[in-house]
Amino acid sequence: MSRIGKKPIPLPAGVKYKVEGNTVLVEGPKGIVSALIAEGVSLRTADGHLVVERASDDKAAVHGLTRALVHNAVHGVTQGWKKELDIVGIGYRAELKGKGTVVFTLGYSHPIEFPLPSGIAVAIDPKQTHLTVSGIDRQKVGQVAADMRSLRKPDPYKNKGVRYSDERLKKKAGKTGAK
Repeated sequence: MSRIGKKPIPLPAGVKYKVEGNTVLVEGPKGIVSALIAEGVSLRTADGHLVVERASDDKAAVHGLTRALVHNAVHGVTQGWKKELDIVGIGYRAELKGKGTVVFTLGYSHPIEFPLPSGIAVAIDPKQTHLTVSGIDRQKVGQVAADMRSLRKPDPYKNKGVRYSDERLKKKAGKTGAK
């Protein structure tokens, strides 16, 4: 039995959902997010909560997945999602160019312009070394943060690069001199 799938999703005031085929549109104060519903899984409202039910036990594998996707959509339209990145390295920085582009200086021979997809906002601190990626779609926020991180992955030898704020690196020892 799916323990995640059985948990009811609290439905805050001002949040509405509508099922259209195999997708659910969740609308809230921050916007609209769509989530996929697996075949054989249905949604119903019970005393202020959204309950995900499956038709039979052979749909158990997607029961918890569907509940998690719908919960992420409800959380996104009420509170939003965010990922924080740190840029570590001498001369490494990021700055906003206009409203939809982030320009990274990461030690390459050229600056990297990173266009932001719609629905994603980036805030950069005054030191230009801490970024906050935010939006209402959890998958899109995570993907944009991963793409930014991949521009200069953290180096385990020099501890330089773009990393998540909660990411801890284990510094490796370099080559030892031959004697």
